[in-house]
Amino acid sequence: MSRLSSTFKKFPRAFWVANTMELFERWAWYGLFMVLAIYLTASKDTGALGFTQVQKGYLMGTVVAVLYFLPVITGAIADKYGYKKVLILSYIILSSGYLMMGIFKTYTSMWFVFLYLAVGAGLFKPVISATIAKTTNEKTASIGFGIFYMIVNIGAFIGPIFASKLREVDWFFVFVMSSVVIGINMILVIFFFKEPERKPNTETLGKSMVTIIKNIFSALKDVKLLLFLIIIIGFWTMYNQLFYTLPVFIEQWIDTSVIYNAIANISPALASAIGNDNGTISPEMLVNIDALYIVIFQIAVSTIVMKYKPLNTMISGFIICAIGIGLWFVTTNPFYLFLTIFIFGIGEMVSSPKILEYIGRIAPKDKVALYMGCYFLPMAGGNFFAGIISGDVYGRMSDKITLLRTEVETRGLNIPEISNNFTQNDFVNTAAAKLNMSIPELSNHLWNTYNPYDFWMVVTGIGMGTVVLLWLYDRFVLRDKG
Repeated sequence: MSRLSSTFKKFPRAFWVANTMELFERWAWYGLFMVLAIYLTASKDTGALGFTQVQKGYLMGTVVAVLYFLPVITGAIADKYGYKKVLILSYIILSSGYLMMGIFKTYTSMWFVFLYLAVGAGLFKPVISATIAKTTNEKTASIGFGIFYMIVNIGAFIGPIFASKLREVDWFFVFVMSSVVIGINMILVIFFFKEPERKPNTETLGKSMVTIIKNIFSALKDVKLLLFLIIIIGFWTMYNQLFYTLPVFIEQWIDTSVIYNAIANISPALASAIGNDNGTISPEMLVNIDALYIVIFQIAVSTIVMKYKPLNTMISGFIICAIGIGLWFVTTNPFYLFLTIFIFGIGEMVSSPKILEYIGRIAPKDKVALYMGCYFLPMAGGNFFAGIISGDVYGRMSDKITLLRTEVETRGLNIPEISNNFTQNDFVNTAAAKLNMSIPELSNHLWNTYNPYDFWMVVTGIGMGTVVLLWLYDRFVLRDKG
């Protein structure tokens, strides 16, 4: 314990301030992002926007893909103008962007405001990572980045809890929360953040960006790296369904009152604290269990897998993730999610940290940093394709409104189209009445008739396909650098 304490003392103030800012930024981001898919697609009479699943998929997928590509460029901006200035600019964009997302309601305006927000997040990401790197050394880097990863997940866990309670009052409060939390970061960076030493960049910004892009293309000429990055897009496509689709699926299909009632029988106060006034548990509270599992088990899992080859570990992790997803909704019993999300989380903890390590393994010794800079590219691609899967594929296979429309047409029922004056809830309630069913009976009928859970078999297939491609890659392309 004393050794750990002495190690902590070796970190400068900038390290701890950077970690604190990371916690608040993740709080703001995941507080919104975990509920964003529901906000975009839920019925307008709940205060949500009522977009289609396809609209949701394209909005989230394209914008977040841009966000993960931006650090490739914004790192040069930070090196040129200084970390503190870039952080202040980032927080101005983020704080105002979160507020505007709660104000604008049309699809086009929401897309542009979310893109504006992504620019702020893209400016933030490379600065904090670089600060952690510059405030650690060979002796403290391992525990330093371990602290950083833990902080990320603490923020990711806290944010959705607050967002879940606030959206029950008014959706706008979720956006206010994220904006205020970023405001705290503004205070931290202005009054407490001391920029770590960095080499002054005498190149013009344009020249720096051109150099970075040329270097990336130079790295991508390495077929081993290029193929690996392309294959890993499959993992991120599968993984991101945790945010893009799972909350919507739970909202549409799963009766979470079962969990609420079970908790209430043990502790009414606890049920009231984590549940809603209508006796249910919000989807984001259930999905958020993944972040809690990571906070609790990541160090233990990393300790167990550290002695194994990165590629073998990744393959094992991808398989576990895919199995967890395939089992998510074998039954509609919501308690089953605690186990299946745990399985998914174990796979995530096993594989995700190994991706960056593996890129370092296949990189020439004089190009490690350059290869590491390509880490965000498959994450950008994975988000883009996750949006397509969550939009087009989910919309056709599993969206309750789409399936109900099919049922209504098959039955020849005359029900008005969804509009500003006739919401999704109006459509569902009218259809249930015409079919002489209660809402739960209608959901069960659609579940048994159209098998919406088959969507998760598609996602599992993407994960297993990634495993096969990665095995073939190692067997026939890499061969000697497992």
